[in-house]
Amino acid sequence: MEKKDIKKIVLAYSGGLDTSIIIPWLKENYNNPEIIAVSGNVGQADELEGLEEKALKTGASKLIVADLIDEMVDEVIIPSLKMGAKYETYLLGTAFARPIIGRKLAEVALSEGADAICHGATGKGNDQVRFELAIKRFAPGMKIIAPWREWSIKSRDEEIDYAEAHNVPLKISRETSYSKDKNLWHLSHEGLDLEDIANEPQYDKEGFLEMGVSPFKAPDTPEYVTLSFKAGAPTALNGKEMKASLIIEELNKIGGKHGVGIIDIVENRLVGMKDRGVYETPGGTILYKAHEQLEMITVDKDTLHLKQKLAVDYADLIYNGKWFSPLQEALTAFANESNKYVTGDVKLKLYKGNIIPAGLSSPYSLYSENLVTFGESDYNQKDAEGFINLWGLSTKVQALREQGAL
Repeated sequence: MEKKDIKKIVLAYSGGLDTSIIIPWLKENYNNPEIIAVSGNVGQADELEGLEEKALKTGASKLIVADLIDEMVDEVIIPSLKMGAKYETYLLGTAFARPIIGRKLAEVALSEGADAICHGATGKGNDQVRFELAIKRFAPGMKIIAPWREWSIKSRDEEIDYAEAHNVPLKISRETSYSKDKNLWHLSHEGLDLEDIANEPQYDKEGFLEMGVSPFKAPDTPEYVTLSFKAGAPTALNGKEMKASLIIEELNKIGGKHGVGIIDIVENRLVGMKDRGVYETPGGTILYKAHEQLEMITVDKDTLHLKQKLAVDYADLIYNGKWFSPLQEALTAFANESNKYVTGDVKLKLYKGNIIPAGLSSPYSLYSENLVTFGESDYNQKDAEGFINLWGLSTKVQALREQGAL
C-alpha cells in the first residue's frame, strides 16, 4: 500500500516520548491520515492522566482507552506464575503486556476500518516483534508502520528536538529521559547513565524508582504477608479474598515499601544484542516466591523438575513474542495440570529487599513429618539397603568389568 493511500491509522499510544511525536510525524509523512490513538490500560495508573487531551491536541481524531488489566493478569501472568517462567531472572513485565495490547490494536483496527497499525517500538528492541506477531495473528493482512525503522531521527535527544519544534508537550527532560515501561506488574528503566554498565544505578535519586524505595530506605521493622493459592493461582492476601490483579496491586504497595523486587541485569535481546535494564517488580517478586514455596510441598519431584526445565522454554516463548502460538497453548495446559494441587497458604517476611519464608501449609502437602523426622517413625531404614544395591548395580558391574572380574 502506498503512503498516499493510507487514510486511517490506529496508533499504539502511551503518551511517552516516542508515541507523542509519532502523531505529528505520521501527519507529515503519510498525507495527513486520520490517527486513532489506542492506549491499553495495563495498570500504568497516572500515566493515563491527561492522555486524551494530549492525543487530540497533537493531531489524533480520538483516543480509545481499553481496560486490559485483568486480561493481562488472568491470561498471561497467572499461567506464567504457575510455570515459574523467568527470562534470565527477569520477570517478563513488558513482555506480559505486549501480546494483549497487540491483540487489542488488531481488534480496533478491524472495527474502525483502518488501513494500518503503527507502533513506537524501536528497531533494536523486542517490542516490535511482540506487537507485530500479535497483529499478524489477529489481523494478518494489516499493514504495520514502525517509524523507528523509517524516520531520520537517531536518538532520544533528537526526538525531544522534534517535540519542541512541533509544540508537543513532554513530561520528561533530557536529563530524565530514561526509556521506561510501566504496567501493573513492573516498571523498567533503560538508557542514560545505565548504558554504561560500570555505573551503579541511582536508586536513591529522587524520581528514579517509582514503585517503591531502595532497600537502604526501607523500614527497619519487617512485615509479614500471607498469600493463599488455589490450583496455583492467588486467591487471597492476608486472609482477604480478592481477584489476582488486586492482589498484585496491594503487593506492589507492600513490597515497594520494603524495597523488594529491584534487579539490575544485562539481558540478551531477541535481536542479538545485550541490553542493561533496571526493573522494579515488587508484587510479582513476592508472588513468585510464595508460589515456589507452595510448589515445594505439593508437586512431586519428577513433575517439578520437568516444569523447571519447561519454564525456560515458556519464558523464551513469551520474551520472543510468540504468546499466540500452539506451543504456548500446550505448555500452558501443562502448567495448569501440574498446578492442580498447588493450593494452600504461604507466609513470608519482608525486610529491606529480602523475602524470607516464614511458614506454609496445604491440604495437599506431600511433606510427611512422620517420614522425615530424626525421631522414631514408620520408615524402615533397612529398606534402603536393597534400594541402593539395585540403584548402584550398573555402577558395580562397570567397576567389575574394569577389574576383569566379570
